[in-house]
Amino acid sequence: MKHFPNNFHNKVDRLARDYLASIPFDQRLYRQDIEGSIAHVKMLAKQGIIANSDAEAIIKGLSSIRGEIEQGKFQFKPELEDIHMNVEARLFEKIGDVAGKLHTARSRNDQIALDLRLFAREEILKTIDKIKALQSSLVQLAEANKDVIMPGYTHLQQAQPVLLAHHLLAYFEMFQRDKERFHDCFKRVDVLPLGSGALAGVAHAIDRDFVARELGFSKVSTNSLDAVSDRDFVIEFEATAALTMMHLSRLAEEIILWSSSEFGFIEIGEAYTTGSSIMPQKKNPDVAELARGKTGRVYGNLMGILTAMKALPLAYNRDMQEDKEGLFDTVDTLHSSLEVFAEMVKTIKLNAKRARDAIKKDYILATDLADYLVKRGVPFREAHGVVAKLSEYAINKGKSFHELSLREYNNFSPLFNEEVYDIILESSIAARNVIGGTSPQQVEIALTRARKLIEE
Repeated sequence: MKHFPNNFHNKVDRLARDYLASIPFDQRLYRQDIEGSIAHVKMLAKQGIIANSDAEAIIKGLSSIRGEIEQGKFQFKPELEDIHMNVEARLFEKIGDVAGKLHTARSRNDQIALDLRLFAREEILKTIDKIKALQSSLVQLAEANKDVIMPGYTHLQQAQPVLLAHHLLAYFEMFQRDKERFHDCFKRVDVLPLGSGALAGVAHAIDRDFVARELGFSKVSTNSLDAVSDRDFVIEFEATAALTMMHLSRLAEEIILWSSSEFGFIEIGEAYTTGSSIMPQKKNPDVAELARGKTGRVYGNLMGILTAMKALPLAYNRDMQEDKEGLFDTVDTLHSSLEVFAEMVKTIKLNAKRARDAIKKDYILATDLADYLVKRGVPFREAHGVVAKLSEYAINKGKSFHELSLREYNNFSPLFNEEVYDIILESSIAARNVIGGTSPQQVEIALTRARKLIEE
């Protein structure tokens, strides 16, 4: 039996060889690499490019190698550079020179493009499932606290009262958009590049549609140069992951704020907090804090691949080896963050009284007072000015709106009457009964919609 050809590597300095090697990280693609090779060799046999008996030997050998890797018996060799060469070298050891027929009508360039697309396709589907799990936890928390009123904020200043369920469902919507983006990303990942060769196509009568069907791809690439040099799908995955992590980070920030002693709206389950090494009273929201920090890590991976690709001429360049580590790290970071948040949210306990009591006085009803005047014919800008002066007066007097007398109200507008005292937190929330509003009716509609979207 001849040895696997490796003349090039014998000439490379050891330091350079180690620098070039991708096997420490791309061994993760072993399953996709073998799956793609099996589909390829089936096609070669179907087309009569190699004998059926040779294809059977190759497939048997590849299946055996997959078993060795999964059982931890496979020895990855850095001198063989990458997952493709490691698998092929082992195939030579197992079945002899017939292994050399496997690489007919393909290049490592279209091979790695295939492996990455197979990997990304699988991870997109897993990501969507993990997002749905987090959405489900948010809906459960919202449903369990449908009547809880809390201050809504702009600029982190109390603005108007909202239902806590409405606030939580805002995050549901963010993650719904993320889910839709991943679905859309899947369409562009779901393209077979194999058959493009190194860059110009291949000089054999291959059947690319057959390989696509074998591997479950819906489309075949239409330009060989583009197929081997395209990493848009990696960038798109990482960009979508960055958006999802940004949404997680926003949720993390609110969880951190709400669990502080200053807010006290929620308590996180102890399994998702840590204590202090010196202050025994502390209960730190470390899971949420770390997710907030890991968001920057995912952003970094996105910037890394964008920078690596920004000035590459066609077709394949070795710079593109930098596509994998960032992608793998993004997948791992995103998945672990989604998983831990889905479970952490389930442990959150609401302090409804604290959330409501956080509404200082009732100045948060100022917009409702302006709307009260608008309904009596006052132009909104004029009503806004009246209530601004009324608010300043009440604050200076240390009184809530409900503590003001009707005479004091009338000093600012004669249109105020006894009905002004009917304006309370519940009436403010109920009045927002428009699509997307915070009224109980609209929140119930939103919850029903959310449950349906999760079940789809």
